[in-house]
Amino acid sequence: MACIIAMTACKEKPDPEPRYQVPAYPEARQDTSVVDDYFGTMVADPYRWLENDTSAETNAWVQAQRAVTDAYLSQIPFRSAIKDRLTQLMNYERYSVPSKRFGRYLFSKNDGLQNQSVLYIQNGPDAKPEVLLDPNQLSEDGTVAFGGGSQSNDGKYFAYTIQRSGSDWVEIYVMDIETRELLPDHIEWAKFTGASWFQDGFFYSAYDAPKKGKEFSNVNENHKVYYHKLGTEQKKDKLVYENRNEPRFFHSLSVTDDEKYAFLMESGAGSGNSLLIKDLSNLDNPFVRITDDQDHFYSPFDVVDDHVYLFTNYGADKGRIVRFPASAPQEANWEEIVPESENVIVSAEMAAGKMIVTFDRDAANHAYVYTLNGEMLHEIELPTFGEVGFSCRYDEEEVYYGFTSFVYPMTVFKYDIETNKSEVFRAPEVDFKPEDFVTEQVFVISKDGTRVPMFLTYKKDLKMDGQNPTLLYGYGGFNITLNPGFSTSRLPFLENGGIYAQMNLRGGNEYGEEWHLAGTKLEKQNVFDDCIACAEYLIQKGYTSSDYLALNGGSNGGLLVGAVVNQRPDLFRVAVPQVGVMDMLRYHLFTIGWNWASDYGTSEDNEEMFQALYAYSPVHTIKSGPDVHYPAIMVTTADHDDRVVPAHSFKYAATLQAAQTGDEPKIIRIDSKAGHGGGKPVAKVLEEQADIYSFILYNMGLKYPAK
Repeated sequence: MACIIAMTACKEKPDPEPRYQVPAYPEARQDTSVVDDYFGTMVADPYRWLENDTSAETNAWVQAQRAVTDAYLSQIPFRSAIKDRLTQLMNYERYSVPSKRFGRYLFSKNDGLQNQSVLYIQNGPDAKPEVLLDPNQLSEDGTVAFGGGSQSNDGKYFAYTIQRSGSDWVEIYVMDIETRELLPDHIEWAKFTGASWFQDGFFYSAYDAPKKGKEFSNVNENHKVYYHKLGTEQKKDKLVYENRNEPRFFHSLSVTDDEKYAFLMESGAGSGNSLLIKDLSNLDNPFVRITDDQDHFYSPFDVVDDHVYLFTNYGADKGRIVRFPASAPQEANWEEIVPESENVIVSAEMAAGKMIVTFDRDAANHAYVYTLNGEMLHEIELPTFGEVGFSCRYDEEEVYYGFTSFVYPMTVFKYDIETNKSEVFRAPEVDFKPEDFVTEQVFVISKDGTRVPMFLTYKKDLKMDGQNPTLLYGYGGFNITLNPGFSTSRLPFLENGGIYAQMNLRGGNEYGEEWHLAGTKLEKQNVFDDCIACAEYLIQKGYTSSDYLALNGGSNGGLLVGAVVNQRPDLFRVAVPQVGVMDMLRYHLFTIGWNWASDYGTSEDNEEMFQALYAYSPVHTIKSGPDVHYPAIMVTTADHDDRVVPAHSFKYAATLQAAQTGDEPKIIRIDSKAGHGGGKPVAKVLEEQADIYSFILYNMGLKYPAK
């Protein structure tokens, strides 16, 4: 998911002077012979050839589109000024929350404009930090990213994953922590995994090597768990678990720090996961199934005194915490220690012999300390409404957390759990004045009467004259909650009088599983109705007007943009769908797209589900005609996106360009050596943001900077 924020400069009406017009779009061959029969409805798919991402014809189309987009963006007079300002704002030190184990502290730091953050290790609280891993040394252009890592249980080794060019594929390497030397061990074709240490090796999850040339598009099947013994080749790794009856399930194995138990999560059939446990005192012990449904989340977060502590939404839509003996994990032995409440449990972790439980209240985090028996001791006071993340362990007294909000840069705090006091541990120095801004939360009434939260951030002296450029951002799916968070990208926008509006649409987890399900499958239209209601609210209340309103979202949020613009093109001046799921009839046929069926359903399920998907699928619902007027649209995707394959954006852009949708531009920005967004180097982030911001401002008829 990506969040791109527009910037503004003045509040004049859109400039009547003519803007650059695309002279011609690249020709895209329409194959009229490709027609599918869905329950008697014949659906043409003239651009299916664009699904072949390795063909010469697709490559020629991609290069032609890049030329058109580059020509368009190069005509924007303030494009370089925006990039300069974004670069200036990004240039500040950024730290992660430290984690402590074996007396060592691990944390990442970015000096400001480093393409990738550097991982540091500190051998004690007063020791000098040393570089453990610098991903910037792994490639010349910064497109190799550190994915995550873990120390072996004897403290000697560090196993870590890397991603290349933004792909979800990861490779695992092992380093000797003291010497910093790499061991010969190297794991390939792993995905959605880390390394979970056990004895003299680790567990990991991987697929069989994909067919050459189809690494980023073919369906991923047969996700397996292996055990790798240090010093051996990958081909000798032991297969630990697979499910031949369900080749599309994901499998993730984790080992407790004392190496007594392993947990296996299995997912892919629903919106949650099933859970198994294995007693590691004997490797031949079988996995014991704790749960077998995948409609709920089952997340073990520690084992204390041979009792498993589990966070789940089974039997509690908003979450609860239970515990049970590891030797008798059946539901009949579960003891509820933190029951469901009016707020949604987000996470739970052990800290200094206690529990820290984080809740969402109207999409903002609140954290509380509990005893292991579920007695609430106190709330942790946070600076304002925002998002918090903890780094702590059951057997460590030190607790750290990171906190962020819309105008509150991510700050690291050290927390004393006994006194309930926090102190700033590391605070960034960003050159802006947070006191000049305000964030309010409003509640919008959607089409069916549902109350939808929305955060608005802007300067305190804002005039409600309907002329404030506004960026409306949303997601609405897969149990994902959009909490308040900081981004330097928004600062020029906010400083120059703009409004950033962040919607908390149905489909997320803002109010638990009921809220999530209300935005899925046959109820997906609720998400689009919520978004439309938020746009109308901003206009009706005088925050902005359709001349100054831009809509943005990424991935499932890109689908949101495409669907909503097709339904209400009159509401927006600009739209930027990023790495979006745009072909809802065929999304499940590529890489891991099948895994989204729990939210979307598929066109193959039944006629009712097909008709629902067909009614909002962005590729299939683009309006066309002499009286149709669409906003300016810039689609973004990338050549190594193996999560939402670029074919979605290719087909959507080709269909847009061939339709009669008015005179506003319909272009597509196709990045190279980049993926769905993860691991993108800072240089590429700045280029993309500058291009998108320029496109938004230019098509609002505005200038940058403010005069």
